[in-house]
Amino acid sequence: MSKPKKKRVRAPIPSESSNSSGGWIALFVALVTLAVFYPALRNQFVNWDDYELLVDNIRYRGLGWAQLRWMFSTFHTGHYQPLSWLTFALDYLIWGMDPFGYHLTNLVLHAANAALFYFLALRLLCLALSERFELADFGIRAAAAFAALVFAIHPLRVESVAWATERRDVLCGLFFLTAILCYLRANAVTKSSSDRRRWLGAALISYLLSLLSKASGVGLPIVLLVLDVYPLKRLGGNAANRLGPGAKKVWLEKVFFLVPAAGAAAIAPLAQYEAGATAPLQQHGVVERLTQALFGLAFYLWKTVWPIDLSPLYELPARVNPFDWPFLLSGAVVATISLVVFAMRKRWPAGLASWIYYLALLAPVLGLIQSGRQIVADRYSYLSCLPWAILAGAGIFYLWRWSVDRHGGGRSADLLVGAGAVVIVLGLGVMTNRQVEVWRDTDTLWKHVLEITDRSTFRSGFAHHFVGRLLADRGELDRAIEHLRLSVEINPESTTFSDLGSALAIRGQLDEAIRNFQAALARNPTLSKAHFNLGSALALQGRVTEATAHFEAALRIKPDYAQAYLNLGKVWAAQGQLDNAIEFFRRALQIDAESAEAHQSLAMALAEQGKRDEAMWHYQEAVRMASRREARITR
Repeated sequence: MSKPKKKRVRAPIPSESSNSSGGWIALFVALVTLAVFYPALRNQFVNWDDYELLVDNIRYRGLGWAQLRWMFSTFHTGHYQPLSWLTFALDYLIWGMDPFGYHLTNLVLHAANAALFYFLALRLLCLALSERFELADFGIRAAAAFAALVFAIHPLRVESVAWATERRDVLCGLFFLTAILCYLRANAVTKSSSDRRRWLGAALISYLLSLLSKASGVGLPIVLLVLDVYPLKRLGGNAANRLGPGAKKVWLEKVFFLVPAAGAAAIAPLAQYEAGATAPLQQHGVVERLTQALFGLAFYLWKTVWPIDLSPLYELPARVNPFDWPFLLSGAVVATISLVVFAMRKRWPAGLASWIYYLALLAPVLGLIQSGRQIVADRYSYLSCLPWAILAGAGIFYLWRWSVDRHGGGRSADLLVGAGAVVIVLGLGVMTNRQVEVWRDTDTLWKHVLEITDRSTFRSGFAHHFVGRLLADRGELDRAIEHLRLSVEINPESTTFSDLGSALAIRGQLDEAIRNFQAALARNPTLSKAHFNLGSALALQGRVTEATAHFEAALRIKPDYAQAYLNLGKVWAAQGQLDNAIEFFRRALQIDAESAEAHQSLAMALAEQGKRDEAMWHYQEAVRMASRREARITR
């Protein structure tokens, strides 16, 4: 005799209190997000794009016509982001160059995204569970809040929030989430076609604003089609219905979203190319790019589940071998997940829908069009990993429902599931809070990068090179040379050899410096800086003819190389050929009129020729330029 089935016990569905509680829950999610990321407000600008983008860049500072024209026409640092530049301009007008204000804006935008994502998760969970959004019960709202917190306070979000440069991520996210919410709202309207058109128009405008912030959301048209299949179910259950006459309207309305998406898809790689960040196919082949893409797909999944050893830089190895174990394992993971979600598409449509969304949002940054030094980056997870947070919320809801069904309801079931959710949220919050501290200042940031890269599978030669240059600029030559040697060992690039040679030359080790400059030129004969540095080292050894040849080579490659003209002048002056020396000093000043060294060298040459009045004027200019430079440094 079979046992009678237990009747499912559900929480009551109050109509008014549930509806009004949504705003308070969203506010709670936003406040928790603010609390977790609060340490970011103490962070400084860091020497990792912040200086090039904000500190040393005066072109965005203001809302005049010149600034606005620059914002809407520039590809500065390889991105087209006029709306992000507008927000930076507003920050400057309010805060000047105080990093507090820039970090505050990032944090407020991210907290707003957390609240928006709560409503998005709630609506999607209601659609998946066939519940009315307005009457969603406590379990669904709690699951949506959990999903929003998993998204908002996950350690993978830190790079996008705590890094001032990545304003574009949180601003793009704000309008991207708004666009999806408006689209879902449009498809919830049943009485008025004009209301539906207004919501669709709002979705399109939000999408345009998202693309003007950053092109991360270029895959939105695919996302909307995925939503049409599940959970909206606007497209039929089989291929015939999805392509039939009834589906024509669904497909046609995507054209309005495809047009801006196509524009952004064309502009984004162009911006990277203009910035010189795009790797040529000869350097990074098709097989290597596909291998990198598979690695990226597995990487963000793994770091979502296990967010340990996150780093601001995961450098692309100099050689990508598809048969190395990390790449083989990644390919196996991606293939297995793809097969499983496809095989379970009828029983678990949310799995396939989430996977397609993930692929669509990650595709532009998987390395198929490689730009930059990174093989992966935490910031690329900001929009692409949204479905995993929603699935986490759904998992909590189903666990609570299963507990209720099994035990017939009661406070103990709620407490057990709730305690588990709280432990997960607290764990994420603590890890994120600590990760925010990594971005406190330049030294802390790069110390962390080196700690991670030196124990990782893919060590970063660039990180050691970058730190070596920072130390050399501070005069810490011994430590600088140590890091530059490590960089050469990991990834022997021409620029690294050149910088190592410069540090050795300053320390007086000219023979070894010359060998490094020659190694740099053997790898890249067109490296003007290496020619210049080699010429300078040879001149110090009295090898005048060889030094002159390398200075001239530097000028052939870079005709506006003021320092090369200056050093050529010094070579001629040392040989007593003052007319030639003066000619080169004057050329250096034509290029860089504020060079105190060029003014001083010209003054000395003129004084030797007896031209005292002109020499005195250049001496005075040298003093004035040196004072101005010192004032800029102290400021």
